[in-house]
Amino acid sequence: MSLTKKLAAEFLGTFWLVLGGCGSAVLAAHFGGDGNPLGIGFLGVALAFGLTVLTGAYAFGHISGGHFNPAVSVGLWAGGRFSAKELLPYVVAQVAGGIAAGFILWQIASGQPAFAVDPNAAGAFASNGYGAMSPGGYSVAAAFLTEVVLTAFFLIVIMGSTHGRAPAGFAPIAIGLALTLIHLISIPVTNTSVNPARSTAVAVFAGPAAIGQLWLFWLAPVLGGLIGGMLLYGWLGRERS
Repeated sequence: MSLTKKLAAEFLGTFWLVLGGCGSAVLAAHFGGDGNPLGIGFLGVALAFGLTVLTGAYAFGHISGGHFNPAVSVGLWAGGRFSAKELLPYVVAQVAGGIAAGFILWQIASGQPAFAVDPNAAGAFASNGYGAMSPGGYSVAAAFLTEVVLTAFFLIVIMGSTHGRAPAGFAPIAIGLALTLIHLISIPVTNTSVNPARSTAVAVFAGPAAIGQLWLFWLAPVLGGLIGGMLLYGWLGRERS
């Protein structure tokens, strides 16, 4: 595939991830108010993120590899699965796709007369955060550790399920379920990032508090991607010559 098609696939795949995952959090998680049976809650949001990756990987994986996440691209590069010359273009396409989805989501949400975003509220517009901006009030240290560890394991699942000896055709299912599990663990801690493009996509609309904490949701997932892709799976998956 040409680089142009690969970048288009990454743009569209990240767009789909943000629209589906963050859209479920903004539009459906608390539909009708807390306790309303029509609201999908944490479980529904976690499943929505997993489904976007699962369906996106089947739709675009054969074109671009289906990264949809700068931390995944960095981890795959560190693990020897991805070309360094395509790394920056992929990241730019992913961030652009995420922000485009954030814009569309904002336009949709604004169609409800009562819609408003409190920029100082935890999880505002599906943003990520720590301290006062964490859904559960978790510290910056707890948030950083959570994002590093979960992103590292996400890379292990991705690299293991796409290995040549893994069962063919099932990788998107494993990856989607892994992302669902990651959200079930960490929504209360950081509102779950493990993806700098996803975090950036909504932070730019959520306000200055979310933007001010965005550094963590770039640094921690990228570090986790490096650890998972290069150090952990790089050792686990290495075969004797």
